[in-house]
Amino acid sequence: MMYAYQSSTMLTRHRFEERDDLLHIVVTDGDQTGQELLEQALRVLTPDVLGLPIDILRFDLSLENRRRTKNAVVLEAAQAMKDHGFGLKAATITPETKNDVGSPNAILRHEINGTVIVRTGRRMPGIAPPVGVFSPISVVRMAVDDAYGAKEWRVDEQGDEIAYRTEKISRKVCHGVAEYAFLHATRLHATVFGGPKYTVSPIYEGMFKEEMDEAAKRHPDVAYEPQLIDTTYALLLVKAGEALVIPALNRDGDCLSDLVLQMFGSLAGAESLLLSLDDHWLPRVVMAEAPHGTAPTLFGRNIANPMAMILATASLLAYSQDPGAQLASRAIYEATLETVAGGIKTPDLGGSARTTEFTDAVLERIRTKLDVWRTLGQV
Repeated sequence: MMYAYQSSTMLTRHRFEERDDLLHIVVTDGDQTGQELLEQALRVLTPDVLGLPIDILRFDLSLENRRRTKNAVVLEAAQAMKDHGFGLKAATITPETKNDVGSPNAILRHEINGTVIVRTGRRMPGIAPPVGVFSPISVVRMAVDDAYGAKEWRVDEQGDEIAYRTEKISRKVCHGVAEYAFLHATRLHATVFGGPKYTVSPIYEGMFKEEMDEAAKRHPDVAYEPQLIDTTYALLLVKAGEALVIPALNRDGDCLSDLVLQMFGSLAGAESLLLSLDDHWLPRVVMAEAPHGTAPTLFGRNIANPMAMILATASLLAYSQDPGAQLASRAIYEATLETVAGGIKTPDLGGSARTTEFTDAVLERIRTKLDVWRTLGQV
């Protein structure tokens, strides 16, 4: 964990060093339980907890306001993220009606030129995972193209109904995902593992495999074990003791993320990052969120687990060049996991703590850590 706190900042320092000392975070409000958990995460970012000068810029991305503004508020939030480099997003409702406002995630990805989505499963102290995983596993997937946004149609042919779909990927995105996977593996001391089904699709999926192989040549110190996607699934349980980074196509990565996070027993211990990469394939914009949805059945009950949203704040701060923000990131990560290890758990993890009680315990531990580190001259 410590490597990720330090190295992610080193990789992005050249991009953010020209900004003022005040850390600007664009916060997008959401819906139902997603909004409730965002409010808990924002309690962590207050000056009385972290002692950091953080400017919160809020945009209301609730379904009601997206409909009222016809998605103009989503475009405004995306522009603010491009201006300031950091975003923190609450879970939102995506309506199913065809002519409604659609998914704000899709708009944000397009507008900030999101290339990579990173989701990391990690073991939670005191929580027995359903399988014997120990080390973190990160899925680094394409944020655009592939099966999502593909053109689809159906035709009648010779008395049968035939469905077609036209997908695309670009070498530029393949390059970005492959390169970032190796950079991420360097930070985690992990093996780059897995890959696409290039034997069946040598032209389409083979392009991604080519970029993975080239990235391996540029990073000879990173262990590289390419596998077909079906073999990747089959071997995940066998490789469960190793730290892994799995680069993936958009749809493969979506499916892999759900599997990997559940391998650790819960979605609660993971955050999701959307990255826009610059010309050097390093993060230009970082948007963090929880990997779960709006959980309408938990809305208003004060029992939902805020871990993922709190960890999202930690992952975001890790990308700041400010040493205080880096240390705050470490404090949040450690305090959150230590809270669980100390037996304070929400019902989904077998405990009885309320949402606000869990956050209270995390805040107390963060304050204590930072106070001790200041006493020792580490802050």
